[in-house]
Formats: sequence, structure tokens, C-alpha cells
Amino acid sequence: MTAIDFIKKFEGCKLKAYQKKGDLPTIGYGTTFYPNGVTVKLGDVITQSQADEYLSAYIVTMNGDIKKVLKAELNPNQRVAIMSFVYNFGITKFKKSTLLKKININPEDPSIRDEFAKWISKGTIFEKGLRIRRAAEADIYFTPC
Repeated sequence: MTAIDFIKKFEGCKLKAYQKKGDLPTIGYGTTFYPNGVTVKLGDVITQSQADEYLSAYIVTMNGDIKKVLKAELNPNQRVAIMSFVYNFGITKFKKSTLLKKININPEDPSIRDEFAKWISKGTIFEKGLRIRRAAEADIYFTPC
């Protein structure tokens, strides 16, 4: 499975911009800024192919950001898991995480599974979905290629 397919499975796609309380307006698979740097605005509408294009463009940028902080070599499944995690929580939180520290020390450390599980936003409306996503990320991370 590719990172794009994995992310799509959990993000869902909305072709009309929407806004959750306290968040930036979002469109497509979670896009808040278009590839040209313009901020998504409520009322914006895109096509499915644009949503796919924006996700692909962001994946390329995100992959570069991840490469800068990863010291360990990861297999393709481990990369999918990390790309999904970073897409969901951002590179800034990933850089500060124990998850990254453990991966950089030993990417095969079984306690990495527990690190995914810590990122579930307990007590929020997102908790159930994040539990499922984090478990899926941990499962694919530890699935041999």
C-alpha cells in the first residue's frame, strides 16, 4: 500500500471547503494551503483530480521534511506509517516526539507500537478514529515487506 492510499483511507475527501471549530478551513484530503501557498477559504470548491493533486504535492514536501529528521533507514511499510502519522499530526510534533527518537535509535524496537498509541487525542470527538488510525499505522509499520 502506498502512503497516498493509506492517508486517503483515513482522511476522507471533501470537495467543498469546511471548517472545524478552531481549525483552518480545509478542503480535499485535509489541505489547508494550496500548493501555491494560498490559504483555503470557506466557499472554495475543487475537483476530485485537484484534491488528488494537492495531496500528492503535499506528500512530496512532507517526504522531504521527514528525510531531514530521520536518521534510520526505513522499509516501505515503515515509511507509509510515518507519512500517515506526520500527515495527521505535522512534522513539528513528529520532530519532538518519542516516536521519532525511538525510530532513530532502533527502527525495529517493539515499543514503537506503544508510541503510536499515545497520539489519540483522548477525550475528543476524534479519539475513536485516531485509535483506529494509530493501530493501523502501528500494524503497517511492523508488517514485513
